[in-house]
This record gives sequence, structure tokens and C-alpha cells, in this order.
Amino acid sequence: MNVKKSKIALLLAAGAVSMALTGCGGDDGTDGNPGNPGGPAADYINTLNLKVTDVTYIDGQPTIKVFATNEEDLPVIGLQDLGVVAAQLTPQGATGAGNSAQWTRTARASGVDSYTDNKDGSYSFSLELDEYNADMTQRFNVYAGGKGSTLADGATTVPRREIVADFDGQGYEAKYTKDIVSHETCTNCHAEGEPLTTRHSSYYTQETCATCHSSSMSTESQWNHLIHNIHNTAKTFEDKYGKEYTGEAAEALIQNNCKSCHVEPEADSGELAEWGNWSRIPTMETCTSCHTGIDFEAGKGHSQQADNSNCIACHNSSWTEELHTSSLGDTKALIDTYGMNTTLAVNADKTATVTVAFVDANDAAVNAATLLPQIQRLEATTTVGPNNVQGGYNGHDSSHLVLNGELNTETTATITEAGNISYITKALAFPDAVAAGADADTAFTFTGLSLCSEDGAFVNCDTVAIDENMDTDYKGNKTLNANYYTGMKADLTFDTLSDEAASMRHVDSVNFNTCASCHSAEFQVHKNSHHPGFVMSEQVSHTTDANDQPIIGVDGCVACHTPDGTYAGGENLGALELKLHFRHGTEQVIKDCQQCHNAFDLDAFKVKGALATSAGKYTTPIAATCGSCHNQPGNPDKDQPANPAYSESFVTHVLGQGALVDDLDKAAVNDAAQLETCFYCHAPTPADHTAVKM
Repeated sequence: MNVKKSKIALLLAAGAVSMALTGCGGDDGTDGNPGNPGGPAADYINTLNLKVTDVTYIDGQPTIKVFATNEEDLPVIGLQDLGVVAAQLTPQGATGAGNSAQWTRTARASGVDSYTDNKDGSYSFSLELDEYNADMTQRFNVYAGGKGSTLADGATTVPRREIVADFDGQGYEAKYTKDIVSHETCTNCHAEGEPLTTRHSSYYTQETCATCHSSSMSTESQWNHLIHNIHNTAKTFEDKYGKEYTGEAAEALIQNNCKSCHVEPEADSGELAEWGNWSRIPTMETCTSCHTGIDFEAGKGHSQQADNSNCIACHNSSWTEELHTSSLGDTKALIDTYGMNTTLAVNADKTATVTVAFVDANDAAVNAATLLPQIQRLEATTTVGPNNVQGGYNGHDSSHLVLNGELNTETTATITEAGNISYITKALAFPDAVAAGADADTAFTFTGLSLCSEDGAFVNCDTVAIDENMDTDYKGNKTLNANYYTGMKADLTFDTLSDEAASMRHVDSVNFNTCASCHSAEFQVHKNSHHPGFVMSEQVSHTTDANDQPIIGVDGCVACHTPDGTYAGGENLGALELKLHFRHGTEQVIKDCQQCHNAFDLDAFKVKGALATSAGKYTTPIAATCGSCHNQPGNPDKDQPANPAYSESFVTHVLGQGALVDDLDKAAVNDAAQLETCFYCHAPTPADHTAVKM
């Protein structure tokens, strides 16, 4: 018999002695019969803590003891939904030269019949392993609680918790393990405390996934293959339940950037010692998750090989890393090559003059005539009213000043003597009578730029093939394949009709740096569309934070994502307040307000009006914004309309708070916008958007 005793195990023993001396109690923490443990037990659980305290082997079969406490370190007694998966780690190369280390699931047990509740906060599992090698690391993946889970009393709810604990084959500290990506990295995109996938709605950490999706499953289901497969669009598949996995949402987020997930830990942290294995140990199983059309044994798409023994001969670590990351580094270098300084001057006739000056990385002027042959698109969108856009999507002035290396002759765009690109907009949607300093007194221009590029360098657009089979945008202009251009940093500028100070939209709710934690700082918004594929950066900042750092807001997006929606009006929930919620919600990734919001600026609703929520129909702003999340379909398919009908319960509730919902009369909805009384009761915060004033 070999036993591993932890400090908690010793404390448990000491606690048992203490309880024996101070009185005996039952499993509810009250005085009980002699021989039963006593002392206080948790009667509520906001946070469930689990720890494997003992591993004991008899004839190669383990008994493990799990200790459960709440956030106050009180023992949790009466768990009903407790389970464990055991796995064994075969070291790198043990099954053949070049093979990576592999977890193999060896046992699984769950439910009250699979363990003993020791009535002191500890639980014992006796497992029968399918295989066991005392020289290999043994992992125990313990999970408990979750949606609908309660203690044995049927009332005390139990939150979800998953842990992994690694030991050597005798129950002592593990001599080696395999931890490549941390759970915290996954939560940059996936909400903490939410399932990682709708396929398995009960599991919340990648460590759990890696333990279960082991070598005991088919290659396609093993974690090192599956995890890459579902994060890119190289191939799609259906699971046994008919659910299709395309990887579209994940690829749009991380843009095939390996280092989005494979993040190097801080030096001397002692964490993720194997994080670099992604480039150090190439295998057929992992590579084919992204590189399709390869049959190694037949020599199709790759030199013929029967196993992984020769992979490292060609694919050494530094070359593999460079191959998978150099294009991203090249892209960043390209993006940093040029910037824009856009100016806006409102004219007396309510038109505006937009001037775009280009600069290099050293902020030196670049003549537009020199840069022109390389400009794929230069787009300037000008409209009125940053907080409540006037005239909507159809009332703004949006012009592609440059298309595929040439000035757009459909506009008034010219190259000035100073080497800038300038043009005059149409008359903007200023109201007939507008007070100086009012929101509708301010015009603003959002500018996007993309340059033709190939193989990590800018090229003249006429060198990139634009054949007649190329797609066209909504105006009939030929569009380049996204591989042949790079979206540059966007710009944002303001001016007023009255020459008073400009009104600006708040940026204290969402900082684009938060978006970048999932999308990356070089994420090219709207790339591969009829927009340039612009990058959000300090160029769009117009204020700073408490540390005097520029706030990169998303307020410029309202130039197109107006209260009236975009090209489809309200049919696609195009207003900025709605679009971001609906898009991220339907992708089943964002589940927690704090993933995006650093604050809620509830006062912003005081300057907002009607928002288009379906074709030709409008809803008051608070109800519309709440509805963009709370009316989400559970698991939409591609054919489902973008805007599902509001539920009866939602409509009844918001109507009682003064809202108007899906009303054809925009003016009436605008009049009602400031009559909603939602915040008399509701006091939402990013940490708890359900908070009420009670």
C-alpha cells in the first residue's frame, strides 16, 4: 500500500480528533450520535472548492479521497453530482519515436452510487482502472455541481467546479505532466463559469476536455487534433448528434494565430512547462487538424511516412514557430508602416470637407500620389450626431475615395498640393434648427484604409490579379481576395456646424483593448467585405483613462451602425447597441458582460432615441438593448432570421416600464425614449447585470 497524505488530509485528521473532544454531531453539523463527525458544515455554497487529498493503491487499483469546501473553508457535505475521470500519461516518445505525450483515460465514475460520502466534507472513490503503469503519471479529473445541482437536502445549490490533480504511480507528487494551454487563456474568449461548447453543456475547463478526449478515442476525437479542428475553417464535421462544427466564429476571432492560445507563461512562474510543445513536437495527428488533404502513408500532399519518427528532422521547433507566426508578425509590421491624420471641416452649406493626410512610422508626411497605386480602399464615412445619429444609415455620406489604386471618379476626391486626399461630402443631416453644442451640432468622420499586399510586403494594386470572375461589392466594384490586402489603422475626427466644442459618444463602457484580448490587437474589422478591413488603434482615441493612456473606443462604428440600423435597417439589428450583443450571443461565446464591458454608462441612454429592431419598426433604447441579449435564440441555425420575435413575457415586462416595442412610428418611439422607467428598479453592473434596487 502506498499513500500520499496532504496537509489538508492531516488537518482533517486533526479536525476529527478535535470534534471527538468537543462533541459528536450528525452530517448537518449539529450534535449527533457518538462516532459521527461534528462541527459546522456549509449551509450555502457560492464557491465550491475541491481537492484530492489522498491516493491509495491496493493491487494497482486506487482509492482517492476528495475534500470539498465552500468559500469560507467550511466542509461541504451531501454532494450529489460528484464525478472523477482517471487518466494515465504516456511520456513523449514512449509509444514510438516522435510521438507526443498522451493521456489515456483509464476509469470514469460519477453519481452518488460511485463514491462514499464520509460526512466530514470528504468523499472516497474506489476505481477499477482499465490499465495501470506505476511508472507513469496518474491524473484525477474531479468535477461537481452545475446547473440544477443541489446537496442532498434538495435545496442548497451547488455551483460547478472542475479540477485536475496529477500524481505519480504511487500516489506521491507527479514527476512529469502535460500542461500546454491554461484554462485562463481559454477564458479570454470563453466566459468563465460557462460550458466551453454547446455539445457538452456540463464541462467548463480545457483540462477536463484534454483528460477525456484522450488516446482512448479515435484520432479525430483526441484533444490535440480536435481542439485545432474546431478553431479554424480548414474542415467541417458533424458530431454524432448532427451538430455541425465549421470553426467560422473561432477563426474570425483568433485569425489562425497559434499564439492566441499558446501563450508563454511568465518566467520562473513554474506554470505551463510544456507550453512550447506546439512547435517542438510536430505530429501527423496534430498537423492534419489544420492541414487537410494529406495522406501521410500514401505520400499524398506530403512526403510519405508511416509514423512521426522523422517529423522533427524537417520541422524543427524554430522553423515550425516561424512558419506559423511569421505572417502575423509581417502583418503587424505592415500595419505599423503608415498612419492617417483625418481632418473634418463643416461648411456653411452643411457639407463638409474631409482631408486625409498620410504619415509613415516616424510621423513624417507621405505624399498621397506616391502611396496611391498601393491603396486598395480608402473609405470615409461622415454623419451627424455621435450619440444619436441623425439621418440613419441612408443619411450618412460614405465614399470609397480610392479603389484598387485609383481615385474614385464618382466622388470629388482630389490630391491636394500638400499631397493629401481631400473631398467634399454631400449636405449632411443637420436638423433645420440645432442648438450650438447639441449632439446634432456635431459631425464626425470615420476613415478606413487598406493597402494591396502580397508575401508580407506592399505592392501596387495593378500587380494583383483582379479578373472578371472576382466578386463585386454592393456598388459593383471589383473586390480583391482578402489575402491580397492589409487593413490599416482606422481614424476618427469631429467638427461642429456652430464651431462650438464637439459632442462625443461615451467610451467608458467598452474599451477595444478588451476586444483585443479575444480578437487580437491587429484584428482587421470587416476584412473580406466591401469595407477596407480596418484596424482599431490609438488613432481613433479622443480621450484618455485615469493613467493618461488613450482609450480606444468602438464609438466610431456608429458612423454605419446607426440607430436606424445598417443597409438592412432593423432587420439585422444593425444598431451598434444591438449588433454587438446579438452577434456575440448567437456565436455562443460571450456569456458574461465582464468579458467586454469594463463599466455600464447608464446615463448614455439619456441621449439616445429609437433603435430599429425589425424591418421599419423601432423600440425604445433600453428595451431594445436588453432585448438584443435576452431575446437570443438558444441555438440558432444559419437559416434562422436575424431578429427573432420578442417573447410575450419580455414585451409584457418592458411595456409596463414605459417602453414601446417594434412600433412603426419612429417619432412616437423617440418621444417615449426618455419615459422608460427601467432603472427605477434595475441597477445593472457588468459583474451582475441582473441587480435590482431592493
